[in-house]
Amino acid sequence: MIIRKSQAELEKMRRAGLLVYQILHRMKEMVQVGVTTLDLEMEAERMIREAGAKPAFKGYYSPAAGTKFPFVLCTSVNEEVVHGMPSAKRQLKSGDIVSIDTGVQLDGYYGDSALTVAVGEVSDEVKRLLKVTEESLELGIRQMVAGNRLFDVCGAVERHVTANGFSVVREFVGHGIGTSLHEEPQVPNYVDKRNENPRLKEGIVLAIEPMVNAGRPDTKVLSDRWTAVTKDGSYAAHFEHVVAVTSNGPWVLTRP
Repeated sequence: MIIRKSQAELEKMRRAGLLVYQILHRMKEMVQVGVTTLDLEMEAERMIREAGAKPAFKGYYSPAAGTKFPFVLCTSVNEEVVHGMPSAKRQLKSGDIVSIDTGVQLDGYYGDSALTVAVGEVSDEVKRLLKVTEESLELGIRQMVAGNRLFDVCGAVERHVTANGFSVVREFVGHGIGTSLHEEPQVPNYVDKRNENPRLKEGIVLAIEPMVNAGRPDTKVLSDRWTAVTKDGSYAAHFEHVVAVTSNGPWVLTRP
């Protein structure tokens, strides 16, 4: 069942979303050659605690992994698509890209967002991967209008990615969000006709999160049971925003 949010609930989600934005803005500032992904983790956890919020990811149980996620951030470097684990041993170097994904619970409501940052000098093709992935998110956001359907969002992402010669990950998807981190419906980054195609109505809130591979779409999960990587070793980018359908059009809750 898709849970529609009231204006008061959206305001609470907005506060959670802006905290996530502040954390990711700080992470982006910190990303440079020599920084470790654990450095990012420690600063993000400090910011969450000081804001009186709870981390959405740390302690999150996944049946597929059979364990709880141990960090407040997912830090996915280069061929890592999602759910990469921070590590003192993972020192960023020039030419890397790092996807940083985080979420918080504040006053009972969740915020969730992600971005991918280039470290030092990266190739033109990697720059294009990041640009196209972020553009596909913006195109998906534009479809968050009452009267449209879910597939309008999914299709907008897929068309832009494939038209630019990249591929969308199929095993991992966006989601509804509210008092739970993951609510109905699932939000694939492609039109999956096996799924239902609900009409978008005011108060529906979705986490839209294109995960885009430079090469083929296939992924696999590493032995840590969390980190998903591209099977062909190609780079992957990931951007995410939480977006509400309102009478005034899409409202992105995870940016000012």
